Amino acid sequence: MKKRSSRRIRRVLITGATGSGGSYLADHIVENHPQVEVHGLSRWHSASHGSRNLSAKVELHECDLMDFASTLAAVEKAKPDAVFHLAAHANVRVSFIEPSAVMANNIIGTTNLLEAIRISGLDPWIQLCSTSEIYGQVAKKDVPIKETCALRPVSPYAVSKTAQDLLGWSYFKSWGMKIIRTRMFTYFNPRRTDLFATSFARQVALIEAGYARELRHGNLESVRTFIDVRDAVRAYWEAILFCEPGEAYNIGGTTTMTVGQCLQRLKALTAVAIPTKLDPALVRPADVTLQIPCVDKFRRATGWKPQHDFDDSLKSLLKHWRREVSRRGAEA
Repeated sequence: MKKRSSRRIRRVLITGATGSGGSYLADHIVENHPQVEVHGLSRWHSASHGSRNLSAKVELHECDLMDFASTLAAVEKAKPDAVFHLAAHANVRVSFIEPSAVMANNIIGTTNLLEAIRISGLDPWIQLCSTSEIYGQVAKKDVPIKETCALRPVSPYAVSKTAQDLLGWSYFKSWGMKIIRTRMFTYFNPRRTDLFATSFARQVALIEAGYARELRHGNLESVRTFIDVRDAVRAYWEAILFCEPGEAYNIGGTTTMTVGQCLQRLKALTAVAIPTKLDPALVRPADVTLQIPCVDKFRRATGWKPQHDFDDSLKSLLKHWRREVSRRGAEA
C-alpha cells in the first residue's frame, strides 16, 4: 500500500532545473503533482539550451550558485517548502581534466545555497542529490553497498560530491536544517550524453542512420545496477515526502551487469552491425566498479520500487536517440 505523507509541499525549488536530471524532475512534479508550484534555478549561459526541455509551468530564476547575492535573491523569491539540489558539474571523466573548476563549482555552489536558505529564515525540506561515486572502489565484502560503507572517492567529481554530502550533515547538525542526502546509483537518462548508456544509444542511432561507422567506448568491465530516470526522479519526490533529515539513502536498481553487457543488450536491439572500438580518451585514470546498492533503507522509508524494467528503459533510451538523429541528423 502506498504511504501517505503529512508534509505539505506547495512550492519547490530545483537547482539545475534546465539540466538533464532537473528537467525530468520538474516534468514529474508538473505532471503528477499539479497543485505544486515549481521553481527552478538556471544560469544565464545554460538556460537557452536546457529550458527547451521544461514545461512552461516551471518558473525559472536566473541565478548562478557561485554568486551568493543572486542565490539569496532567488531563494527569497521562490520561498520553497522543498529544495532539490541537482545543480553540479557532473562529468566524471572531465573532472580529471578540470578538477579545480569542478571542485569550486560543486562545493562553493552548495555552500552558497545552504547559506542562502539559512539566512533567508525559511525552513524547507532540502534534498542533496548525490551519487554512488562517493563510495569509490568498493571491496567485495562491502557489496551490496550500505549507507554505512566508507566513502573513498577516486575522482575530483566524486570528492566534490562527498564534500556536498558532508556539508549537508554539517548544516543539519549545526543549524537543524532539514537536509536529506540521497545517493543515486547508475540510471538511464536520455538527456545526459556523458553517461555511457546514453552515449552508446546515441552512437547506435548515428550508425543506423549512416552518420557514423563505429561505436567508441571506454572501460566495459565496471559492474553496475541500472534504473530508469523516470523511476529516479519519482524516488527524489518520495524522498522529500518520507525520508528523515540528517539521514543518507541509497537509490538504485536490481538489474546487475557489466557496462559491456549493457552494450551488448543495446546492440541486440538493432539489425545493423555495430563495430566497436576502445577509445583511450574515454578511459578514466581511476574507475569504480561493483556499484551495487542495498536500497533496503530507502524502501522501508518510502515504499518506492522501480516501475520500469531494464529492457523497457533501454528501448526507451534508443527510441529517444533515433528520434533525435532523425530530427537533427549528424548534429544529434
